Amino acid sequence: MAFAVTSPPALLTPGVRIHRAGDRYRSRASWLDSRHSFSFGHHYDPRNTHFGLLLVSNDDVVKPGTGFDTHPHQDMEIVTWVLRGNLVHQDSEGHSGVIYPGLAQRMSAGTGILHSEKNDSWRLTGQPEHSEPVHFVQMWVVPDEAGIDPGYEQLEIGDELLRGGLVPVASGMARHADHAAIRIKQSDAALHAARMAAGEVVSLPTAPYVHLYVAQGSVELEGAGALGTGDAARITGAQGQRVTATEPAEVLVWEMHARLDV
Repeated sequence: MAFAVTSPPALLTPGVRIHRAGDRYRSRASWLDSRHSFSFGHHYDPRNTHFGLLLVSNDDVVKPGTGFDTHPHQDMEIVTWVLRGNLVHQDSEGHSGVIYPGLAQRMSAGTGILHSEKNDSWRLTGQPEHSEPVHFVQMWVVPDEAGIDPGYEQLEIGDELLRGGLVPVASGMARHADHAAIRIKQSDAALHAARMAAGEVVSLPTAPYVHLYVAQGSVELEGAGALGTGDAARITGAQGQRVTATEPAEVLVWEMHARLDV
């Protein structure tokens, strides 16, 4: 599949499309329960390949002692956000670590990288073997240019999340140069997260394309109604719509100022 990044039309029609959790593609195995926002693996729908610059948004639950064995990626910016449990990352560039809630992580696949993702943190930490699944969301956007050097970055942002509001998790945008948690090699995209108490309100970014994913809990999206766990809103011509938590919630928001032509 070939990708080209283009600017949005000068007159982008504002709109909101709601995608419910129950309508997402689902891949299941003895060790994995994975739900896909867009075409992924053997789930292919030419009408649902991406939104803006976001190509993959997978919500995965992996059983303990299992996970994704070593596999390759190329020319992709991959951001992983853990909701519950611990995920072990290891790659062919020598990076190894445990990703947990509040730790932002980015891998630039670039010219090519091999990595694995497992729910077996006791191997690295020396802690007793546990019986808890790991629940995480993994998101892919294309980089500004192909053939860059592979890279890896992670940073703890739990304290920032406690202060409330939308917190930049990963960004390549110039306005986040001094305060994004981690940098991605895509100058027209940024991922934000918020952990919201019931009644808390955040305003979405103003951008041609905004993807709102309710990772946990439930919210009310101004002008569109209620969204629950696993629901998403694809917003074109976003103008700072308000999101109100109707119960404790965690949301992931992609702000995008360009789009993919596939």
